[in-house]
Order: sequence, then structure tokens, then C-alpha cells
Amino acid sequence: MSANGRCLFFLLVFLSLSLSPSKPVANPQFPCKPPTHNTYSFCNISLPITRRAQSLISHLTLQEKIQQLSDNASGIPRLGIPHYEWWSESLHGIAINGPGVSFKNGGPVTSATGFPQVIVSAASFNRTLWFLIGSAISIEARAMYNVGQAGLTFWAPNINIFRDPRWGRGQETPGEDPMVASAYAIEFVRGFQGGNWKSGTETESTGRHGIGQTRVLLGEDGEINDDKLMLSACCKHSSAYDLEKWGNFSRYSFNAVVTEQDMEDTYQPPFRSCIQEGKASCLMCSYNEVNGVPACAREDLLQKTRREWGFKGYITSDCDAVATIFEYQNYSKSPEDAVAMALKAGMDINCGTYVLRNAQSAVEKGKLQEEDIDRALHNLFSVQLRLGLFDGDPQKGQFGKLGPKNVCTKEHKTLALEAARQGIVLLKNDKKFLPLNKKAFSSLAIIGPLANEASSLGGDYTGYPCDSQSLFEGLKAYIKKTSYAIGCPDVACDSDTQFHKAIIVAKRADFVIVVAGLDLSQETEDLDRVSLLLPGKQMSLVSSVAAASKKPVILVLTGGGPLDVSFAKGDPRIASILWIGYPGEAGAKALAEIIFGEYNPDGRLPVTWYPESFTEVSMNDMNMRPNPSLGYPGRTYRFYTGNRVYGFGGGLSYTNFTYKILSAPSKLSLSGSLSANSRKRILQQGGERLSYIITNEITSCNSLRFNVRISVENVGNMDGGHVVMLFSRVPAVFRGSPEKQLVGFDRVHTISHRSTEMSILVDPCEHLSVANEQGKKMILLGGHALMLGDLEHFVTIQIY
Repeated sequence: MSANGRCLFFLLVFLSLSLSPSKPVANPQFPCKPPTHNTYSFCNISLPITRRAQSLISHLTLQEKIQQLSDNASGIPRLGIPHYEWWSESLHGIAINGPGVSFKNGGPVTSATGFPQVIVSAASFNRTLWFLIGSAISIEARAMYNVGQAGLTFWAPNINIFRDPRWGRGQETPGEDPMVASAYAIEFVRGFQGGNWKSGTETESTGRHGIGQTRVLLGEDGEINDDKLMLSACCKHSSAYDLEKWGNFSRYSFNAVVTEQDMEDTYQPPFRSCIQEGKASCLMCSYNEVNGVPACAREDLLQKTRREWGFKGYITSDCDAVATIFEYQNYSKSPEDAVAMALKAGMDINCGTYVLRNAQSAVEKGKLQEEDIDRALHNLFSVQLRLGLFDGDPQKGQFGKLGPKNVCTKEHKTLALEAARQGIVLLKNDKKFLPLNKKAFSSLAIIGPLANEASSLGGDYTGYPCDSQSLFEGLKAYIKKTSYAIGCPDVACDSDTQFHKAIIVAKRADFVIVVAGLDLSQETEDLDRVSLLLPGKQMSLVSSVAAASKKPVILVLTGGGPLDVSFAKGDPRIASILWIGYPGEAGAKALAEIIFGEYNPDGRLPVTWYPESFTEVSMNDMNMRPNPSLGYPGRTYRFYTGNRVYGFGGGLSYTNFTYKILSAPSKLSLSGSLSANSRKRILQQGGERLSYIITNEITSCNSLRFNVRISVENVGNMDGGHVVMLFSRVPAVFRGSPEKQLVGFDRVHTISHRSTEMSILVDPCEHLSVANEQGKKMILLGGHALMLGDLEHFVTIQIY
């Protein structure tokens, strides 16, 4: 298994998790209790799910049906069906945002494990870690359901592309690269939905990651069985959603104008992967319009998920997104039209009450048919049935033993710590300033408004963490004589009146750490940034402290969005820069371990860090490709042509690495893989003619796959993890072609002065193709460059 050296330990600990009985204090309400369990076919677990769903629908009146089309679905007492809340949140731990979760109702569970924000976990580039985080959260969620403190349907993950660095919710995403976002979606959803568990505590000897997978049943093809669900995960927000409130633009009325080219190779891939490979059971449509049509009324996009991607689940609107169709976007002529449009397009449930209040009238006016409602209900009830909601007492089911003892376990807290370790990124380390030798000095100062705020380390969509400590507390555990000064009154840092105290503290300490950056007052849902610089007078604070310190200082950056810290990057008085993002409940300990050399940093940036000048680019411009004639530089590492503060995939280690490409083909023939109707096409680019094949005309993409075998040598004096990233470049530059694109990535553990071998699978149809202006994927004929660090290897693709 390719993961960090510490990974094996925490995996083994995690897999030792047992379904130890936890006596619940309260039971969740559930249908199909005696004696109704023998009365209705929908309670008969021996029948197919489709038939049970149809049975349930057949027993409902029109009014009862409509009452099911809200996240807060009404109970049906005459059928013994209690109300159900569809909306719970679990982005990086059980969160308090959704009404389906309650920590404060007198229940036995008062906290849950707080994992790093998604952008930090993404920086690990560790698929196994993402899977295990999803799995750990699902255990805690199901345990909370068993004591009546959570639902079974959770609206995570957020897999929108982090297109613009100012986006307030970019922190919730896996970053800017569609391949990484897709991989994250697949792993998190598979881990969270859990597949079929065995009754008891058996462990499959070999799982899909090459390690034991506790209680997960796999199908014969090695894939997780997607029929029964432990919990339901939801891919959100479809589609092209990445603007909250910027200038005169609001997410509720914003029209995202997206080319077919960008839709195909940037905005849609994570959702396609989440559904096709992750087998997600829910999709959320977003507030915004896409090319003039509200996302929740885009029948072509919503129906495509079922027709082409094989989606088996339900589609929910974002909260009040149906209302925005009429109230904000003025797309429909009436509320009834908005409701009818959304349901006919393929949406199944409305987060909010707009459908509840207008569906009856829509039916009476002939705008909506009862059959449209029945279709939606079939999708909703099918997911509930797959979750076992109509199988009787959940305490007697296969997850019935989960309870409070399975929340905030030692294993989950260890996993949260490992995730924080692997997600922290070392951006600068002049003259190997870090790690510090804690035995070589006696005093430390930590300065900044976020240095002593444990609550600021979670980011948005957070719950109540098990054990959380501030960065100050985490460092004090290593150096007892650690002093703290706030420096700024808050993160906005509008005043420098407390600078002098920070400078005094800095002068007295042997080493100084300055904590700067962002918190939720600067970036969050419904709040985008207008600047990429440190807020307020933070830059001045950092420079003032650095000037006063005996030695160069260490700068620790918080927040999910990229920052222009060019001043610090070039300042010799700032020796080291660490980005910790929102590292979760174990972030303080992880940071201390890295600073004092107990852990070798190995995180990589999942987003490009742009200079402040990028803020001149309109945030509402959805184009990924550059347009030199308009002075538009493009977006993300694949297309951006401007200067960077730090690049995608950037990150340092306390050791150094070298690569060798051990084997990879130099030629690849498409002969024998093309359909009878396929033909070589010509792309005219200036005076150059480029030949290409449309990938849909390749009948056997699998037969074209090949492995690139790689040797990674640790040439330094410290063991450590390392993220290997393989990129590709097309044979010739043409309008709209990427600068480069990620082909594959993996994480390996390395031993000092030893080599480690690994391989990356390349699928030419997927990884070496690009989208043309019509949104069709094509493979250019000629020499494709595979890039690994400073190495390049060319693979010539030809027809014969």
C-alpha cells in the first residue's frame, strides 16, 4: 500500500474498530413496527426494492405525496411512518449545519471527530486516507442515528472545482484539478456509504486498497456493492457553482456561462466520477443558472446522470433553490411553474418548503402531473429502502450495535491527526531552518489573532470536535516557556495598537512563530474575498515581528483560500512558511510535530496561489482557457498563463528526492482499437495541421492502458512520505489546449538513502485526451510528453 510511513499503524488501529455494544438512551423513530410490518408490502424485506417503493407510493394520497417532497418530510401516522429529516451534513465530520443532526438535545453524543477541512485532506493526495475518513465519519453518523441524533442521508461531499481563489467555499472542495476532485469523490463516497457490512466483526482479508477492510462486503469484481447502503452521500453542487457573493453577483441569481469544452473537461468530471465510480446515492443541483437555465431546471444535465451515467439515487435542490427559479432568477412565470419545471427536469426533493406550498396548486392548474410526483417519490423511497429505513427496528439490524462508544474513538482521533499531518504543506524552508531542535533552546513565542483560537481550526461545516486545542497549546506541550501575543484584535486586523506587545514578546524569545491568514470572517458560505493579500494589517504585523526577532521567524498560514504572501516568500527574515489551512481538531499537535521534526512534511498544494493582480480578473468569468486578446490569463494550473506565488502541487520536505522512469512505452498504436466508422480528423491551427481521433470512436480504451514504472529515491537523511505526480503535455499547442494536465498521482513512503518503486496507470482515452470546442474528447496523434519532476518521456500515438 502506498501511503506515509505512519499510515500502516493508523490503518491497523482503525481496522481494529469493533461493533462494541453501546446501549442507546433514545431510539430513532422508524416505520414498519409491529403490527404494521405484516400489513404492508413495503415492509416486506424479501421483496425487491422497486416493488416495495411502488407499494408505498400506492398507499399515499396526493396530499401525503406532496408532504414527502421537502427535506423535512411529514409523517404518515395511518401507515405508521414517522417524519424524516433528509438534511444532515458530514463534510469533514458530523456538522451542526443541517437540522438532521443534534448534539444539544440531551442525547448521549455531544461531540464527533473533527477531521481537517477537505482542502487540507486533499493536500495529502492520499486516496486511502480519503476513503478512511469517509468510513470513520459514517461509523459516527450511524452511531448517532441509532440514538436519535442524526439522519441517514448526508449532503457531502462538495466536489465543485476551486476555480477562483476568492471563492469563500473553496475550502470545502478537493481543489482545482478535476482528476483530484474526481478521485476524492470516489473514495469519500465509497467509504461513507459503506457497502454491505457483515453481521458481526469479520474482516475481509483483502480489500480494494490492498489492506483489510473491516466489515465491508465487496462484489465479485472487487467493487463495493451499491445496492444496500450504510448511509447516503450526496455529490454537490451540480453544476458550475463557485461564486457566493462578489460585486453585484450573487449565487442565487448568477448565470454561469460555460462553454461545452469547459463543461466536459472541468466542471462535469467530478460529478460523473462520483456517480459512475463512487456510486453516490444523491446529487444536489445548485442555485445558479447554467447558460441561462436554473441548474435545478436543467433537464439535460439532471437526466443525463440517469441516462448516461447510470445514477441510482435521488436529486435534491440546494436549500430554497426551487424558490430562486421564480423569486430571484425570474425564469418562471409563477411559483407553480418553478415547481413543475424542477420536478419535470428530474429533481426529486426540495430543501425548503417551496414545493410543499405550491405543488398542489401546480397540479390543479395542470402544470404538474401526479405521475411526476410519483417518479420523484420512487427515487426517494428507493434510497430510504436501501438504507434499511423500512426494515424494522434499526437496533436489530446490521448496524444496530453502533452507538456512543463508536464516536470520538481513539482510532478516529488518530486518523484525524494523521490527516492533519499529511495535509500540512511546507512552502519555504531557507537553509533548512526547520525542523527545530527542542533541546537546543528554551523559549518560544507564538503571535497572531489565530494562534490561541482552537475554534478557528475547523473551517465551515463543522460540528463539536472531540478534543480540540489551540496552536499555542499544542506548541506549549513541547516548549514549556512558550509566550503568546495576539498582535491584532481579530483576523480583520484593522488596528495595530497591539503590535508593540507582540514585538516585546518576540524580542524575548529564542524562536518566533507568527500565525496569519484567514478564518470564517473572511471566507465562508455566502462570502467571497475581494483580495488575496493577508487581511488588514496582518502583513505589517508579520514584517514588524520578523524585524524584531533575534532569528528569522516561522510563518504559519491558516485558511482555505490561496494567499499572496510574496512579501514573505522573498523576505530572508522569514525563514519558513507552513500552510495548515483548517487542520481540524488535531491540527495543533500535527503542526508541533512538523516544526520539531517528529513528522516530515509531505503535503502538496491542491490549488494555484495567484498574485494579488489576479483580482483584476472578473470572478464571474467562467472560462478556464486564456484569451490573450482580452488580457484574460485563464484559470488553474492547466490553463493559467500568468505569474504564480506558489504552484499547484507545490510543497517541500525535510529531505530530497530524485526520480527515474524505469519503463513506459515509446509508441502506442490505435490500430485494432478503432471503430469501423472512425477516421483521422484534422485540426487547423494557424499554419499547422494537427491530426486527432475522437475518443468515442475508440472501441477498446482498456486495451490501450499502460503502466509507467517509477523509482523514487530519498537522497536525504530523513525518512518521509512523498507525493508522486505525473503530468502530460499534448504534442502541439493549440487554442484551448492545457499547459499540462495531471495523469496520475500516488503517495509513497520512503526510507533515507533508499529507492522505492511504484507505478502509475495511464489510460490514454482519459489522461492523454483533451476536449475540443464542441465538448468532444479527442486524442492528438504524435508525441505526448509524460512529465515527472524535471524528467520527460515521450509516447508517440499513431494509428498504424
